[in-house]
Amino acid sequence: MMHSYDEPVYLISVVANMLKIHPQTLRQYERDGLIEPARTQGRMRLYSQRDIDRMKMILRLTRDMGVNLAGVDVILRLKEQMEKMEQEIEYLREELRKTNRHGVVPAGKAVVKKSRYDLVIFEE
Repeated sequence: MMHSYDEPVYLISVVANMLKIHPQTLRQYERDGLIEPARTQGRMRLYSQRDIDRMKMILRLTRDMGVNLAGVDVILRLKEQMEKMEQEIEYLREELRKTNRHGVVPAGKAVVKKSRYDLVIFEE
């Protein structure tokens, strides 16, 4: 059975085994705000594939590149901001495609607004 990328299905012991780290490392990264696993009603942590991929990135940054956890936090936040910006760019591109297909820019949606000012020169 396939699970969605964001569906929390893996217990902490399974994830720790997959990543070859101690479960306490996962708990510490959670306390540091680097990961945020889902919780069951019994408060057990459940990790999604997205969480696991994020952990792999954290481990790559810390182990392979020597980045400390504060640096990892900054990198992850910047990555999230970039992803949001990429989504916004894609949305704007789609809006532009729609506009080009229809040949009309809806009111209030203009990309460039022009204002006209009259220049009056007074002479003495």
